[in-house]
Amino acid sequence: MFGIDFNKLRFLICDDNAHMRRILRTLLHSFGAREAYEAEDGATALEMYIHYVPDIMILDWSMPIFDGLELTQMIRQPQGNGNPYTPIIMLTGYSDKRRVMMARDAGVTEFLAKPISAKALYQRIVNVVVSPRPFIKTKSYFGPDRRRNTTTAYIGPERRNNGKAEIIQQQALLDKARPAS
Repeated sequence: MFGIDFNKLRFLICDDNAHMRRILRTLLHSFGAREAYEAEDGATALEMYIHYVPDIMILDWSMPIFDGLELTQMIRQPQGNGNPYTPIIMLTGYSDKRRVMMARDAGVTEFLAKPISAKALYQRIVNVVVSPRPFIKTKSYFGPDRRRNTTTAYIGPERRNNGKAEIIQQQALLDKARPAS
């Protein structure tokens, strides 16, 4: 596993299930995180997102007021309050391909299906800290590049065809979370 100093990262956990929030908080603390804020619904999470400016968000899909998908879409508004580049890990019991694609298209950075394991959560966090994907801005989408393959020679049916895309490189959170030398 990659060594990350989690105590320099601020997390926001949003899940309507208190037991799941406790599990996530316990796992984050076991990784070394000191700041892990919790919200039980999307509206509270949005307020906390603006107030605490988390480095990483972990959102449940199904919640009252705003679900994880709606909350992601609000956060990914470039002209909104807060940091629209914040990595978002979607946590859900629904892992069928259609839902994964919906989350990806809403701007989710990583997807994690329940039941979770410490290793799977750790790996998703390492992915967003060490290798942040560039953000893409088109007429119809703003969020992390939905492609994992970075080749520019792709010409298949999934190629962007709605005009030019602005590519915004992301600075790795690794600089913030690098262990002290």
